[in-house]
Amino acid sequence: MDLFAHPFSSYCWKVLIPLYENGIQFTYRNVDPAYPDNGAELARLWPLGKFPLLVDQGRPIAESSIIIEHLQLHHPGAVQLIPDDPESALEVRFMDRMFDNHVMANMQRVVNDALRPPERRDAVEVEQARAALETAYRWLDAWMNGREWAAADRFSLADCAAAPALFYADWVHPIDEALPALKAYRARLLARPSVARTVDEARPYRAYFPLGAPDRD
Repeated sequence: MDLFAHPFSSYCWKVLIPLYENGIQFTYRNVDPAYPDNGAELARLWPLGKFPLLVDQGRPIAESSIIIEHLQLHHPGAVQLIPDDPESALEVRFMDRMFDNHVMANMQRVVNDALRPPERRDAVEVEQARAALETAYRWLDAWMNGREWAAADRFSLADCAAAPALFYADWVHPIDEALPALKAYRARLLARPSVARTVDEARPYRAYFPLGAPDRD
């Protein structure tokens, strides 16, 4: 398999984590501008140009959650990321969407604003995104109280989404000390070997972060 991905991309992290969790062999096709051939091949395979993109026996698989579902169907490992039980699987998929849509997406709104020229920046957009993050943080802190992982009493697809979302969101809008369950969960995620490996591989690219990468993590 080939994975077209960038080491600093949050959605690429989401796919790298399960690959590392289960020791699945793949070829890493880094789409950083330093490797233009990989970018050109990605554009040929997936005209939308979005990454990550998994290519399995010549078949392109797009979208991070779908890639993880594909891996479980066709390359299962010791860590089952979507439970067999339908109710538990619904909880996992719900929390996957929670982290993507309400944490990652709002974090990205702030980052996107910072990438714009100063005259095109939107203080109202940033304020709204930060308020939405605060609301999500409070909900997640209550949800994580008494839990080790985000859903179904196991490490799952939901945690693969949570790790990059909370990693970068806390850089953009720090999680308050008054939310101890959420802060502890983020720390557990970063301590997990598959996540720690993904974070370490991205360190050379931290200068890309437009708001300045904090001197931590």
